[in-house]
Amino acid sequence: MKSNLRKYLILITLVLFPLLGAAQDSDKPYHGDGPDDVLRFVPIASVFALKACGVEGASSWKRLVVNTAASYALSAGTAWGLKHSIRERRPDGTDQRAFPSGHATIAFAGAHILHKEYGRLSPWISVAGYGVATAVSIDRIARNRHQWHDVCAGAAIGVLGTELGYWLGDKITGERSRYALGVSPDGLSLVVDF
Repeated sequence: MKSNLRKYLILITLVLFPLLGAAQDSDKPYHGDGPDDVLRFVPIASVFALKACGVEGASSWKRLVVNTAASYALSAGTAWGLKHSIRERRPDGTDQRAFPSGHATIAFAGAHILHKEYGRLSPWISVAGYGVATAVSIDRIARNRHQWHDVCAGAAIGVLGTELGYWLGDKITGERSRYALGVSPDGLSLVVDF
């Protein structure tokens, strides 16, 4: 099991590093086609790649699909609604849809799903997911598309939307996580439901 996980992490790393190296010159105004356009989807793609390769996560396929759809609908819908109602001008002046960062919202929603599904398997999976989402956010700032408060709000919306999406998805499917954390006088215990 651990050797398979190592193979999958190596595969993800081999896909990720060439994308990171494709960064454009940050002195120019950014208008699309940067690595952040692809990297924002890496965390959620990793979730489905790990699941497809047989790595057991916290959810069945049904629960994963429903909870992911609910999480992204809530996160992206909230970000879109705020972008079109607040109308904050971007630092590069191209439009009035800076707040919140949609790229950060999508990246952090995917990273939080990755954490919820595979974070118990290895904390490094969570670190990798949140690291990619952070890199997307920093790239949005470096490319003069957002300010810090835009990406921080996007990150918060992604994480909170995922939490709410999982709660709602579990109500829809009637399923729950395979993992449960218990607290007793003897300490913490992790229960895995097979």
